[in-house]
Amino acid sequence: MTTTPQTVAGTAPGLGRQLIRRKSIAQMEREARNNSGHGSLKRGFGVLQLTMISVGATLGTGILVILGDAVPIAGPAIWLSFVIAGVAALLSAVSYAEMAGMVPVAGSSYSYSYATMGEGMAWICGWCLVLEYAVSVAAVAVGAGQYVNETIAVFGIQMPDAISQPPGSGGVVNLPALIIVLLATLLLVRGAKESAVVNTVIVFAKVGILIFFCIVAFTAFNAGNFEPLMPMGAAGMSAAASKVFFSYIGFDAASTAGEEAKNPKRDLPRAILLSMLIVTTVYVLVSVAAIGARNWQWFNGVDAPLVQIINEVTHQPWIALVFAITSVLAIGSVVLTVLYGQTRILLTMSRDGLVPKVFGVVSPRTHTPVKGTWIVGVVVALTAAFVPLGALADATSIGTLFAFALVNVAVIYLRVTKPAKNRTFRVPLYPVVPVLGALACLFLMANLDGITWLVFGVWMAVGVVLYLGYGRRNSRVGTLTEEDYLLSHQDD
Repeated sequence: MTTTPQTVAGTAPGLGRQLIRRKSIAQMEREARNNSGHGSLKRGFGVLQLTMISVGATLGTGILVILGDAVPIAGPAIWLSFVIAGVAALLSAVSYAEMAGMVPVAGSSYSYSYATMGEGMAWICGWCLVLEYAVSVAAVAVGAGQYVNETIAVFGIQMPDAISQPPGSGGVVNLPALIIVLLATLLLVRGAKESAVVNTVIVFAKVGILIFFCIVAFTAFNAGNFEPLMPMGAAGMSAAASKVFFSYIGFDAASTAGEEAKNPKRDLPRAILLSMLIVTTVYVLVSVAAIGARNWQWFNGVDAPLVQIINEVTHQPWIALVFAITSVLAIGSVVLTVLYGQTRILLTMSRDGLVPKVFGVVSPRTHTPVKGTWIVGVVVALTAAFVPLGALADATSIGTLFAFALVNVAVIYLRVTKPAKNRTFRVPLYPVVPVLGALACLFLMANLDGITWLVFGVWMAVGVVLYLGYGRRNSRVGTLTEEDYLLSHQDD
């Protein structure tokens, strides 16, 4: 439909009606083919590249950045916390797999919500994804400073805290975080294929170095470090599970590549599930190896525990150097792939009129949203460098969990309303799995502390203001007459 706000003046739906207006899946696929005339993305990703996007966006965050914070909460049961968070993520991952096969566009859970629950819930989901992707990129990049220091310490060099620590922790500007985000942005602007190649190489390197860590740590394994298993009780283990769920943010990144996959309906479900298997296995192995090598109380206040364990066990600085360098690359891989996902979600939201058009313009030369990528990259880089993230980073878990819950609901909705529609992957044990997936997300949300909920509430309030001030007036679906809106759903 090419209806504009001017052609339907006075016929726009009321707020309540607009909030529940859905986009048909067929309409989404049509618009994705030409990106509403703003240049199209290029299909070139197979299942390997898609899997590596998910693994790249996920693997490394929890192990390299927050393990030192989570172990004192759970004690030796930290590996069980990873299992609990992994099961919760897996329940949602299978729902993502079904939806990705049915709605092969770039919007991920934002698009799935639009197709099932309407514009209002889609906007809320999209705003949650902005929190999940943009803020998590900044939070992960902030952790790079410590690993850069671990790397150059081998040469007797130490960056001052003023340029290597986040504001609020003794730093003025986090220079490593700024540089990593800008380099990732530059690579994304050059092209999706080039970014995917670099990411694949880095993913293989970081999986290899984490396996190497396990081998080294197991040489110092002490079974006594697992007693008592839960010194902080089951509540501590559950609280840590909510915290380390942050480390599973990213498996949904493959679903943002729906318009750049060669065969999205077949390959997206495979990539999502395969990446979850890889990531969960590595997380559990590394956490068991780390606890086996060092008593859980040792982790309290340790910023880069894996590097320190490697250094203390091997007493070979060059090994710690290689590990630290690879850790920086691993963080860079997370930044690259999550930043990629953010730009593709904003592209889809722009196509729907909910965010400015600049985010949806695709370069005919690079087949990437160049302007939108630079805007996102610069904003995230400055945030990582100068803004104390604090509770805002913790609130990313709530945003992610809420988005995951919506995807589980979307599966149930389409099973009820469109039972005969072709599905390249079907959630097993329906409806038990999506129901459990939604409940698991709500359970983990309930375990997060009050300040995190407060920050999330403020974030959502800002989102409501932005929607009412911009999104509602510029929404393409919102400008359709009732007759045209019904016509847009005839072929769905």
